[in-house]
Amino acid sequence: MGISNRNILHQAWIKFMRFLVGYFPANNIRVMALRQCGFQVGKEVYIGPGLVLSMMNSDNSCELEIGDRVSIGPRVSLILSSDANNSTLNDTFPPIRGKISIDHDAWIGAGVIILPNIQIGQRAVLAAGAVVNQSVEENTMVGGVPAKVIKKHS
Repeated sequence: MGISNRNILHQAWIKFMRFLVGYFPANNIRVMALRQCGFQVGKEVYIGPGLVLSMMNSDNSCELEIGDRVSIGPRVSLILSSDANNSTLNDTFPPIRGKISIDHDAWIGAGVIILPNIQIGQRAVLAAGAVVNQSVEENTMVGGVPAKVIKKHS
């Protein structure tokens, strides 16, 4: 099998795993599918249905790390890469390939959008519908568009 055929199979495999992450009804299969995509996922993690992973299928430049006991609500979007596809806007706005790191015991509410190159601290809470464009410190609750600190907790 030629290199291009292996690459096509790999891309198809990642696309299928991303489908399982978003739509399979059992949490343990969603977690397994994230690991099959090459991401680090801790113990006792809950991934709600409808998780969207925005990333390139063709390269491994994006990273996702999820710590232990993280809870990710339904319809959350993790934006690991972003570009204007085939548009000439790519000359003005270069493609972004990034990493999202979610530390232990974080709680990501329903419908949250996390942009590339974001670190979510331990025990951080992201309120439903928040758009997170900056890293969130540990023991901090954020919410809104863009997300702002609501309160610090212990």
